Amino acid sequence: MQSSSITSQYLDRYRHIADDAARAAGTLPVTGAQRRFLLARRMDPAGRPDLVPLFFAFPRGSVDPDRLRAAAGHLAALHPALRARPETLRGVPVQLLGEPDARVDRVEPRPGESAADALRRALGTWAAEGPPLRLFLAADTAGDRDVLAVVMDHAACDEASIGKVMGDLTDAYRDGLGPGDVPGTRAADELAAYREAVHLQLESEARASGQRSVAYWARRLAALRPATGPAPAPRGGEGRAGTGAVLHRLPGAPDGARTAFPVLLDACAAAARTLYGPDRVPALGYPWGGRPAAAQPVLGCFLNTVVHPATACGLDERTVSWWDDLDHADAPFDEVVHAARTAEVPWSGRLDGLLTSEDLHRRPPLRLGDATGHETHIDGRPVQAPFAVSVSHGTDLLVRMAWDRGVVPDPVAEDAFAALLDTLRAHTLGHAPVG
Repeated sequence: MQSSSITSQYLDRYRHIADDAARAAGTLPVTGAQRRFLLARRMDPAGRPDLVPLFFAFPRGSVDPDRLRAAAGHLAALHPALRARPETLRGVPVQLLGEPDARVDRVEPRPGESAADALRRALGTWAAEGPPLRLFLAADTAGDRDVLAVVMDHAACDEASIGKVMGDLTDAYRDGLGPGDVPGTRAADELAAYREAVHLQLESEARASGQRSVAYWARRLAALRPATGPAPAPRGGEGRAGTGAVLHRLPGAPDGARTAFPVLLDACAAAARTLYGPDRVPALGYPWGGRPAAAQPVLGCFLNTVVHPATACGLDERTVSWWDDLDHADAPFDEVVHAARTAEVPWSGRLDGLLTSEDLHRRPPLRLGDATGHETHIDGRPVQAPFAVSVSHGTDLLVRMAWDRGVVPDPVAEDAFAALLDTLRAHTLGHAPVG
């Protein structure tokens, strides 16, 4: 077992380089969540960052690009996370604060392209060294609308920050604000609050990374038998490059079933076992956590990725295990991977599937002037695991699964999605207990 946690070692190294007061003024440590995304970026052959894109349809011509550009710049000036860049100083990953910068680009569809095609192309050219907040506006040639993509680097913004981005962008656009409209005292207060939240988060992660947590995760992940190669061959035809996706709406799902996270985990576990076969116990990841209780609700990347073994078990057993996991959910992802390796669990840290869940009632709509954006989905973007499931809780339950066609053939993915929906419907219609 390790004598000093990864988080404690990182904090010791950061404090050493931060002794330079001039450098420390514009330098911040990175959270455990940021460490995970920065490591994934380094391991990606193309060096691609993980992105958080949101797409909104507006009536054609209703969005003023100049006003939108000013509003995006206002957000970058207001929130330190949106003007920070990941750097490595003397081998230590840090956040370096720079000048406010946010891009708003008009993307022109090429002949035969749709707005979705044009936006996918724009996201594919994302340069990691640019600003973490970028907006792309494309005309939909098949309809009388414009599609706006609001995109953030995941290392700067987690799911809990999306509502703040939408609300602040709406307000800044409405009031005609730009980057010069953030008073110096307000900027200093926001920086102090962000700095405090980052340090409080790291202190919480250090406390959660002791021997008890390492031992827990070593035991918890002992059953993992992750997939070591591609999913089973398709029953007809070959897999194709790119990303596939399917979307399904479950109308009027009962509140209890909508909010029962173990139910969603059980459905994703059913999908994973269909993808990888009964002899595997895949590793599912899901975001959990939040800012420390003493921290202000700043925009940033704080949510940890919790690992869930997709064993074949009943919902009651899965619910109990999930509650136990939450007692140790503050342990950063890299600490959990290290715990598994220490126990010689055959897992590299690669996730076999991802699950995200969002309550749309908690997110304000994006309103630009007199027009309210209608959120839409654009498929075909890279996924950060062989398959990823996102669930949105609104009036209905919107379930979406995307997969990497280079790993998962379409027929197998479609069978997995059917297994997911069958499990979800069984729990929903049966009013499963929520734990």
